[in-house]
Order: sequence, then C-alpha cells, then structure tokens
Amino acid sequence: MNFDRIREKLNILADAAKYDISCASSGSDRTNKNKGLGNASKMGICHSYTPDGRCVSLLKILLTNHCIFDCAYCVTRKSNDVPRAAFKVQEVVDLTINFYRRNYIEGLFLSSGIFKSPDHTMERLVAVAKKLREEENFNGYIHLKSIPGASDELMYEAGLYADRLSVNIEVPTISGLKLLAPDKKHEDFTKPMEKVKNEIVRYQSERKIIKNTPKYAPSGQSTQMIVGASGESDKDIMYSATYYYKTYNMKRVYYSGYVPVTHDSRLPAIGSQVPMLRENRLYQTDWLLRFYGFSIGELLNKQHPNLDMDVDPKLSWALRNLHHFPVDINKGDKRLLARIPGIGMQSVDKIMKARKFRKLNWDHLKKIGVALNRAQYFVVCDSNQWERRDLDAERIKGMILQNSYGKFRDQYSTQLSLFN
Repeated sequence: MNFDRIREKLNILADAAKYDISCASSGSDRTNKNKGLGNASKMGICHSYTPDGRCVSLLKILLTNHCIFDCAYCVTRKSNDVPRAAFKVQEVVDLTINFYRRNYIEGLFLSSGIFKSPDHTMERLVAVAKKLREEENFNGYIHLKSIPGASDELMYEAGLYADRLSVNIEVPTISGLKLLAPDKKHEDFTKPMEKVKNEIVRYQSERKIIKNTPKYAPSGQSTQMIVGASGESDKDIMYSATYYYKTYNMKRVYYSGYVPVTHDSRLPAIGSQVPMLRENRLYQTDWLLRFYGFSIGELLNKQHPNLDMDVDPKLSWALRNLHHFPVDINKGDKRLLARIPGIGMQSVDKIMKARKFRKLNWDHLKKIGVALNRAQYFVVCDSNQWERRDLDAERIKGMILQNSYGKFRDQYSTQLSLFN
C-alpha cells in the first residue's frame, strides 16, 4: 500500500467533506454481536465537537471529489480548479478499521461527489458499508450520504448496512436550486427521501410481527440546507425545513451557512460568509417548532421574515407579545410556561410537578434551573421580591442584553485572572 498516496487522498477528501455538517451520530441501537468490532447503541457514540459545534467523532470523508455536476455553491463542482482524488472501496474500509482500532473515531460518515452516474457512485458507497458489516464484522456507527437520483434498489440496500441515511436538499427552495444547480432536479432529492421513509415505516411495521426483521436505517434519515447562497429569508428556510420534517419524517434538518468559494454573480461575494450566529438562531427556531409548540407564523412572518440576531427567537417572540405576560408560575398551563424566556421543557416539567405540593417562589425557580435573568420579566410567583411591570419591550431587551454582557465580562475577567 502506498501510504504517502493514501495520506494525500485523506487530506484532500477529508477537507472536501468539511462543508457537510449533517453527521450527528445519535439514535441508532446497533449492538455488538458475535465478538465483532465496535458498538453503536443509542448512548454508545462518543461525541467530540469543534468550537463551532460540529461533530468530529466520525471519520468524515468523501469517496471522491470528482463530480459530473457544476453546482455554483459547491467546492467540488466540475469547473473548480482543485486537486482531485478518489478512494478505492477497500481503502476506505481499511482506514475505518485502522482508525477505529486506534480509538481515533467511533464510526464513519461517508459522502461523495457524483462520478459517472448517481447509481455508479451509490453502488460504491454501499459496497464500503457492506464490506465493513459482513467482512470486518464492524458494528460501529455508519452514516451514508445518499446520492440524489440513485435507484430505489440501491437506497434499500444502503439502509440495510447504514445506521443513518441522508440526502442533502442543498438549496431550500426549488427556484434557488434552478438558479444555482440547473443540472439537478428537485425530484432527484425527494425520490430517495420517499424511498427511505417508506422502508423505515415498513421495517417498523414488520418488526412488530417478526422480531428478527433486518434493521433498516435504525437512526432514520436527515438532510441539510445551505443558508445564504440563494437569498432565502429565514421564514422561507423554516417553511422548507418543516415540510421535510412532516413529509419525509426527518430526524434532523441541518443548516449550513454558505462559505463563498467562487466569484459568481449568482452568489454572495467572496468574504461575505454567513455568520455562525444565523445558523445558531435557525437551530433554536427549529427546536421551538418541534418541541415547544410554536408555529412558524408566530416566530417568522411578513413583518419579521428574518430572525433577530441580538436575542434568541423565543425572547424575540415574547418581546413582541407582552400582552401574554406575566404568566403566574403557579397557575399557568404547560403551553404558556413553555413560552416563557429562560424556561426550558425540563424546567416546565419540574414546575408542573413541584407546584402540586406548594406554591413556588423565586428561590424554588432558581433551584429548578430557570434562567431568572430572562424569566423574571415575564412571570409572577409566590413572592413580592420583584414585581416591577412598567417596562416596555425595548427596555426589557436592553436590560437582558446588558445583564448578559455583564455576566460574560465577569466570566472573562475570572478566567483571565486564573490564567495570570
């Protein structure tokens, strides 16, 4: 084996994979058997994260960065002048096993540029997973990036060996896709999603009757959207995300800020990278829609098509709807409690249980874990310690931001003094 060439390929294809962030590795329950290698039970994946929140616990590479398409936003597009490389199937298998034995990784995230055809590329991705499972007896986590346009037969086979499958929708809207990737069709993305959804539903149904039914993508499927490449508002993005959650039973939708990679009049200028904070606000909105009972129209609408970068979306909604507040902690229903800034769903459940036994005051809320620096402006409880209600939205926002800045400054000063 030419180790220098393998290292060169790894440098090229790992770097090319960094733009794909949909690599979370939770949710699978593939356990070790027959003295095999690895384990991908629900709590068995050991995550580590970069400072910007991206998962780095998986060997994350492309099979190749050659591509027959010329999508304007993609660094591996065929017109881009970059070093090209391609792994052989066995090379990826060997790298995965060797890295796993050295405790560098907990699994594999494998994507690819499209070379020759979607089916030809997907066959090679499936071959890697099949070799790992059947020849190496590898039971660790495998995430395969499904190739848009791949056949139903290959999508079915991929789900038998992978824990999670994903097809990146790439651009949030059909019009944006036509503008930036005219060679691709929207149905090339949605057809594999539909196949995976149907097979997961079939597997779950059959498993109720036949316990040894072969697992099919036990960690479900996900997708990723590029944010900021085609000018969509945050409202447009969240409506698209909600559609994919509901229509294709997505486990996660990931939001990746566009990194300018070319001078193209259709794209933002070089140097105008989407701020990480926008990604963060979209994830917060995603969470509110899925777990807190909010609708898109409440958070994003014609008057507010984009998220506030100064404060999180729940606080932004509360400041625009002060007529719903204050909420009595000891009387408010669960839906209202979940809408109070500074109170998460775990705290809501604790409040609902605790108030059965006594009236709650500020001390109780603090012990429960409520962020009083925000919640105090929106609640009343069994206490007269802080009952000022003469503040408008702008003053409340200013006081919260000032308080947040003060806490950051104090923490920074403490860390600096310890360092000195």
